[in-house]
Amino acid sequence: MAFFDKLTGTRRPQGSVTPLPVTDIINALLALGNASTPFRVRKALSTEKADLIAECEVPRVGVTVRTQMLIVPGKHQVRHLDERWENRSANSAHRQYGRGNAPAVYRQWESRNDTEGRRHRIEVFRFDTREVTDPLRDAVLDAGWTWRGVLKL
Repeated sequence: MAFFDKLTGTRRPQGSVTPLPVTDIINALLALGNASTPFRVRKALSTEKADLIAECEVPRVGVTVRTQMLIVPGKHQVRHLDERWENRSANSAHRQYGRGNAPAVYRQWESRNDTEGRRHRIEVFRFDTREVTDPLRDAVLDAGWTWRGVLKL
C-alpha cells in the first residue's frame, strides 16, 4: 500500500474479484442505511458533488458525520470524502469542522459509587465514526471496487 493511499484510507479489493456493475454497488450502498445502522444512505442532491451521501447525527455527543461518495465506473472506484462537525462544548454555538480519513471515538462518562462506596468513572455512551465508514467500505470492497479516499470531490 502506497503512503498516500494509507493516508487517505484507500483500500483495494483482495485478489481477483470481478467488479459488480454500477447499479449493484449503488443498490448495495443504499441498502446499508436501515434501522439497524446508526446512519442513512441517500442519493445526493443535484447541488452536491457526489452520487451518494451517508449521514449520521449523534446529538448525545454533538457530532454529525457525513461521507460523500462519488462513483467512478471506468476505474471501478468509489471516491469518498469523510466530513465531521462537532460541538466542542455545550456552551459553544460554533461547530468545529474536519475532514479526511481520521476516525474518532466520542465517549460520555459518569461517576458512580460501587458496592463499597468508592467512586468510579464508567463509560455510559460510545460512538466510533468507523460505525459509519467501515460498512460502506466493506460493501465497496465486497463488490470488487476500490474505496479511494480523497480530500476534495
